[in-house]
Amino acid sequence: MKKAILGIKIGMSQIFDETGQAVPVTVVEAGPCTVLQKKTENIDGYNAIQVGFYNLKERLANKPIKGHFKKANVKPMRYIREFRVDNVDQYEVGQSIQADVFESGDLVDVVGTSKGKGFAGGVKRHNFARGSMGHGSKYHRRPGSLAAKGPARVFKGRKLPGRLGGERVTVQGLKVVKVYPERNLILIKGSIPGPKRGLVTIKNSVKA
Repeated sequence: MKKAILGIKIGMSQIFDETGQAVPVTVVEAGPCTVLQKKTENIDGYNAIQVGFYNLKERLANKPIKGHFKKANVKPMRYIREFRVDNVDQYEVGQSIQADVFESGDLVDVVGTSKGKGFAGGVKRHNFARGSMGHGSKYHRRPGSLAAKGPARVFKGRKLPGRLGGERVTVQGLKVVKVYPERNLILIKGSIPGPKRGLVTIKNSVKA
């Protein structure tokens, strides 16, 4: 069964397992998410649910957004996302999806937006090898040759300095260490993409 939930990355901590080993975990405030709309194969061509997450002040929502949420009879929310599901009949509009959709030991994929680091050079952005840092060298952290003389141009896709980070990143096969349903918290082993307070999507692992 396909499962997914939206969450906010709180930060990292550590807990001790039954053997006394320290396990690094990322704490995620997961849900509650509200089902806003159901999409069916007959009407839309695929089965999915649309969910909202994180309350939004009424004055910050525009008319179309207010109308969409009013149709579902819920208050406006900041984030709207869509999840593919096998059977939409298991969900109802207005239904709440809580952190307890996942259990300890589940393997999940986490999708987030990586930290933006601004303009970066080739060494930092693409792990280029640098030149000699000696006094006589005139080549330290420059990109080097970009192409042959023949084409007289740089081909598309060439690795060059540019903006680093701020991209959609998926980390697969992470383990759920602990779930606190009453506090809407999920503890995931290891690190996940994005800054603190960044939006993440947690879904069951495609490789599990």
